[in-house]
Amino acid sequence: MSDEREVLTYDLFGTATRELAQEVADSGFEPDMILAIARGGLALGMGLGYALAVKNLSVINVEFYTGIDQRLEVPIMLPPTPAAVDLSGLKVLIADDVADTGRTLELVQEFCEGHVAEARTVVVYEKPDSVIKADYVWRTTDRWIDFPWSVLPPVVPGALAH
Repeated sequence: MSDEREVLTYDLFGTATRELAQEVADSGFEPDMILAIARGGLALGMGLGYALAVKNLSVINVEFYTGIDQRLEVPIMLPPTPAAVDLSGLKVLIADDVADTGRTLELVQEFCEGHVAEARTVVVYEKPDSVIKADYVWRTTDRWIDFPWSVLPPVVPGALAH
């Protein structure tokens, strides 16, 4: 992986979300639900929900990364998970920020298999070595990505005190 970083700003994220929504619409896919993978896919899921006029949004929490280039051996779902009956027969758009190894998207696709009418995937970024090739991708990169919501450290009490 290159030492250079891909930098996504909030403005660029808005552009990416709108362009991905247009790609989904142009493909003719009309999702009944957007399933956002927390945490990275939450903003994309919300943005796509508005852009595609899909009010049925759900969240699935999967943990894989524990730090920069540090991850668990395999991704794990954290409770609560959507009930499979809630997904029955729906066309689902699975949203995440990045398909790096692709293992997280693979896990969520497997979770949906046999329950949904159709599932498609959408990501802002896809890495060349991802085991999953997302249906909708804004950019492909082999760089580490600085997302606007995760580039700064967590806030601490009193940091904005005057």
